[in-house]
Amino acid sequence: MRKFNRKNDETREIYIEGNFIKNADGSCLIKYGETKVICTASLDKDLPTWVKKNKKTGWLTAEYGMLPASTSERMKRESRSGKQSNRSIEIQRLIGRALRTVVDLKKLDGCQFILDCDVIHADGGTRTACISGAFVAISLAIKKFLTNGTLLENPIKDPIAAVSCGIVNGQILVDLDYSEDSNADVDANFVFTEKSGISEVQISGEKNTFNTRSVNKMIQLSNEATKKIFKLQKQAIK
Repeated sequence: MRKFNRKNDETREIYIEGNFIKNADGSCLIKYGETKVICTASLDKDLPTWVKKNKKTGWLTAEYGMLPASTSERMKRESRSGKQSNRSIEIQRLIGRALRTVVDLKKLDGCQFILDCDVIHADGGTRTACISGAFVAISLAIKKFLTNGTLLENPIKDPIAAVSCGIVNGQILVDLDYSEDSNADVDANFVFTEKSGISEVQISGEKNTFNTRSVNKMIQLSNEATKKIFKLQKQAIK
């Protein structure tokens, strides 16, 4: 039995509050159950050197971090060690990669968006919450820049959202919390666009292997779950 009598194909309670950070160009607080993340989007005129060589384009990148008190035991700040963990680097690359699939970089000519995702409480699914929240943050920033004339065209091609999935004790579960994720035989993350298809699939056998039938079922259930997230994103952006 899952917490709060959740059905296997049911997400945790998801909440999104737009414009959460006053100084950000776009921002939100997003909650997947007890997982809470603050996402902000900032427009920057300082492009990476390699992007400057490619004329008539812009860029989008992401940064990810967890606050020291976001987990049950205090996490050391990565700045104290002088470098990011491999996990943080992998997650922020995933966030940036996912958002770039739905943003027309040519319409950001001469500038880049930096998406900052800071986990304030972690209970599983932080990377998927970050992707869904980052989309809201950049959408609100773009809405602002279209209004004031900084951007002339909307670069967003399609909404994007993400949810975790896995096999726990032989059952396929959607949106795993930490207790489920830490006991999963198979762990997966799915990133879907609303109309154009799949942006990314991550699946790994933690304790057991898996077959194509279970993969297809996970894709089906996760795709259905993101439909709820798309509705919440639209409400937050409006």
